[in-house]
Amino acid sequence: MKYILQKLVLFVLTLWAAVTLNFVLPRLMPGSPSDAALAKLSQNGPVTDATKKAIEAQLGVPTGSLWAQYGSYLHQVVTLDFGTSYTFYPQPVGDLVGKALPYTLILVGVVTILAFVLGTLIGIAAAWKRGTWLDSLPTLSGSFMSTFPYFWTALLLLFFLGYVLHWFPTTGAYSATTTPGLSGAFVGDALQHAVLPAVTILVTSLGGWIIGMRNAMINTLGDDYVTFAEANGLRGRTVAIRYAARNAILPNLTGFGLALGGVVGGSVLVEQVFGYPGIGYLLFNAVIGQDYPLMQALFLMITVSVLIANFIVDVLYGVLDPRTRR
Repeated sequence: MKYILQKLVLFVLTLWAAVTLNFVLPRLMPGSPSDAALAKLSQNGPVTDATKKAIEAQLGVPTGSLWAQYGSYLHQVVTLDFGTSYTFYPQPVGDLVGKALPYTLILVGVVTILAFVLGTLIGIAAAWKRGTWLDSLPTLSGSFMSTFPYFWTALLLLFFLGYVLHWFPTTGAYSATTTPGLSGAFVGDALQHAVLPAVTILVTSLGGWIIGMRNAMINTLGDDYVTFAEANGLRGRTVAIRYAARNAILPNLTGFGLALGGVVGGSVLVEQVFGYPGIGYLLFNAVIGQDYPLMQALFLMITVSVLIANFIVDVLYGVLDPRTRR
């Protein structure tokens, strides 16, 4: 409990620092939050002072002292009220994030967990059967798959399976003729649209988990306590899982925490290639459209998700490796 409380205090302090930094950085930038919107309007002609004041009032230009703005900002963070989006005006930022987040969590989140579990199990089997085809086949395949970047794999799948063979849809999260809901038709259509992005993420990330777990497992198998367990006549499965894999998984667990924290950020390139309306696709459009309120909300959400994932990994470390609790 003391170990968990220490990590919790560190998490709260880091979270406060991240929230404060997210408040300070936009205010260090030149200009005001309404400059981007005024620049777009000025392309159609001169902007009057009355129009400028109206836009500043609509977009919520910060007023008052810096401490007053900081207090208002903390209230917005707690209430999840980040203002109005410039790119998708007049939609609130919270509504846009709320619509995009489920798609990213279901697609990127599920695939990331699946890739970690499969890669870890395959890596354990490859290290335990090192020198056989059960080792060489996944190792060579994983090395080959990990060399392909996300966007290149996405373009290949999109071209061959989408445009040439017409097996899967090429864009969007569901068909325009399908009404979103919990109906079987919508779920089936959404799953069909998610196949290509999911396969892209799985193929390009699986190799790293396999190779990382295999190498860590081989190093662990040479330790004295593993040799002692084998000499005592324990079953091979018991030695592999309860003794070797429990310690070998720690480096992979760290990487999994970072990968799981990046789920909220989405896979920007993959979602952009397939036009998948997740957080990554939303973040790309926010950057292109200089949508500062939307970018600020997304960056804060990504930061918080990484901190939460790291906190969970720290707690799991304490469970798997008692030495970290000292």
